[in-house]
Amino acid sequence: MRNGTTWVEIGRSALIHNLATFRRLIGPDVRLMPVVKANAYGHGMLPVAGIAARSGKADWLGVNSLEEGLALRGSGIRLPVLVLGYVPLSGLPAAARAGLRLTVYNRETVRALSRLGTRRRVSLHIKLETGTNRQGVGLEQAARLARIIRDSGKLELEGYSTHFANIEDTLDRSYPQGQMSRYQSMVSGLERLGLGAPLAHTACTAAALVFPQTRRSLVRVGIGLYGLWPSRETMLSAGALHPWLRLKPVLSWKTRVAQVKEVPAGSYVSYGCTYRTTRRSRLAVLPVGYYDGYDRKLSNAAHVLIRGRRAPIRGRVCMNLCVADVTDIPGAKMEDEAVLLGRQGGETISA
Repeated sequence: MRNGTTWVEIGRSALIHNLATFRRLIGPDVRLMPVVKANAYGHGMLPVAGIAARSGKADWLGVNSLEEGLALRGSGIRLPVLVLGYVPLSGLPAAARAGLRLTVYNRETVRALSRLGTRRRVSLHIKLETGTNRQGVGLEQAARLARIIRDSGKLELEGYSTHFANIEDTLDRSYPQGQMSRYQSMVSGLERLGLGAPLAHTACTAAALVFPQTRRSLVRVGIGLYGLWPSRETMLSAGALHPWLRLKPVLSWKTRVAQVKEVPAGSYVSYGCTYRTTRRSRLAVLPVGYYDGYDRKLSNAAHVLIRGRRAPIRGRVCMNLCVADVTDIPGAKMEDEAVLLGRQGGETISA
């Protein structure tokens, strides 16, 4: 993905490493579902989904919307695809034709699906409300939905899911433990009513890493797929539980040096005169700025990598430009690659 002066690279080997890491973590009998919603967390949905599908390590793919699911089908992806978000009633026929699995929590959606004149059975996952108070239904509503699905003859109740509200940013597991207990109680109650489902899934990246009981029959891996930790707390907890486990960032962001200039000591750099050189300096002008997504908050606060060494950002990040200090990087010149995010030589800039 390029715009001429700045580009993003997706590391196939890093992505496959992360898939293999989660496969090892959850074992061979649990389905692994990479979540590629929101353009694969900005990494490019179709390239990421293609790599995951061809790797042989992904069992399903997760998306947010009907449009994302249809795009995967249009690209030739034939893995099971679960839509985690809302599908409008008008989009249900297209979802059924594409063989997409749907997350449901509304009677209107289930009844509309039961009336579709399609020969293909539509597989549904009921979202259970356990304490996040977002999508989801309680036990009585879930039972009503499950009965409609069972009695329709056209629908399949394939799974029950839930999502944790507070498992990433804390070392205290009491709230997710409570959610897990409620989930297990609800599923057991539904099974006693003869409304069981073959699949149960609760685990996101953080839960899969630090809460083994949540790895039911399917694990939904989002941010970890891309080599990013949900939080420092998750990283520390996972490191204690699984010393072998390493994630590799998949995305690199790069540009090239547009100009190198020498300025005397006492020179101001960029807008606002927020930085003044303390010695004779060599500055590299980079053709990337906040228009491209390089945050203005990084002014005087970040580094880039040039020739395998760290170069501090000097002065304000502009709309289309920023400036790095290459005084201590011998030989830095125009057209040198500059890494904004990623690895170069032995150095790394992380998100």
